[in-house]
Amino acid sequence: MLHAHLVFVTKYRHRVFTERHLTRLEQIMRSVCEDFEVELVEFNGAHDHVHLLVNFPPTVALSKLVNSLKGVSSRRLRQEFPT
Repeated sequence: MLHAHLVFVTKYRHRVFTERHLTRLEQIMRSVCEDFEVELVEFNGAHDHVHLLVNFPPTVALSKLVNSLKGVSSRRLRQEFPT
C-alpha cells in the first residue's frame, strides 16, 4: 500500500465550509474512496480547505483518484447546498 496526504483548497481560499459541509464532504469522499478501493484513513478540514490521508494500492492512479474526489465532491455539494 502507498500513502498520500492530500490537501484540497477552495477557490481563492474563500471561507465556504461549515460543519455541515465538512460532515457531508467526508461522507462523499469516503464513498469515492470505496469505489477506488482506497482507504480514507483520516479526514479533517477548516473553512477553506480539507486534508485527507489515504492508503491506496499501486494499481490506483493518484491523479485519477484526486480528479474524482474533487469532481464528485464539488458536484454533489453544489447540488445539496446551492447557496
